Amino acid sequence: MKRIIQTAVVALVCLVAFQVNAMADNDKPINLTQLPATAQQIIKKHFSSKKVALAKQETGLFEKSYEVVFNNGEKVEFDRKGNWTEIDCKMSAVPAGLVPAKISQYVKTTYPGAKIKEIEIDDTQYEVKLSNMLEVTFNKYFQVVDIDD
Repeated sequence: MKRIIQTAVVALVCLVAFQVNAMADNDKPINLTQLPATAQQIIKKHFSSKKVALAKQETGLFEKSYEVVFNNGEKVEFDRKGNWTEIDCKMSAVPAGLVPAKISQYVKTTYPGAKIKEIEIDDTQYEVKLSNMLEVTFNKYFQVVDIDD
């Protein structure tokens, strides 16, 4: 009897894990008008000269996010509220208006001539990739906590 219960529990756990995995990765193409208003404003203000190749909504088990990919391969990711979480500008620099002033000033002062090609934010830090191939990590107070080459 104990073996039957153990087998049933294992089967139930596997079934739940399969269902969670199936629900956790649900991407679907959307129109730009379906992005949150904040994301639409960012695209309109800072990326109006770029042609959108794809906009999609990514729905996870507990969260929703958005991604906009441009024809030149650059992309912007947004959280559920439409705040940017990652900007990847392979072909140009991240628009200055989207980079916090203290980060811009640090890069300008410390690495003259370097451009910010990518910036990512999470709950505790900013990660910035520069055109000189350095990666600089800032804490939420804009203090440098790591530099990688």
